Amino acid sequence: MLIGLVSKNGILLVEFASQRRAAGASPQVSMAEAAASRFRPILMTSMCTILGALALGAGAESRASMVIGGLVVGTVLTLYVIPAFYLLWNRKQADVVPEPEDDEPWRPMVAPPKPDELYP
Repeated sequence: MLIGLVSKNGILLVEFASQRRAAGASPQVSMAEAAASRFRPILMTSMCTILGALALGAGAESRASMVIGGLVVGTVLTLYVIPAFYLLWNRKQADVVPEPEDDEPWRPMVAPPKPDELYP
C-alpha cells in the first residue's frame, strides 16, 4: 500500500512535468508547475491514508506507526527528492544530446499553417 501510493504520486508528478516539457517549457518551469499543481492532491491523498491508518490501527499501534511514518517519509521524498532527481536527469540528458550535423541553425517547431493561409 505504501509503495503503491508513493510511486503513484511520483509517477503523476513526473508525467505532468514531462507533458509540460513536451509543450516546450524548460525543465525547471515544467517541474515547478507540476509540483505546484500536484502538491495539494498529494497531500490530500497522504493525509486521508494517514487518518485512515489512525482510525484502523487503534489495536495495532506498532503497525499504524509504521504506516504513518512510511507515508510521511514517502510524501517528503515525493515532494522534494523526485523533482530534484528529475532536474538532475534532464541536465544530464542535455549534456548527452549530440550536436546537429548540418549547418542549419535549430528552429523551434511551429504550429502548421491554417488552410486559409495556404490558399488565399
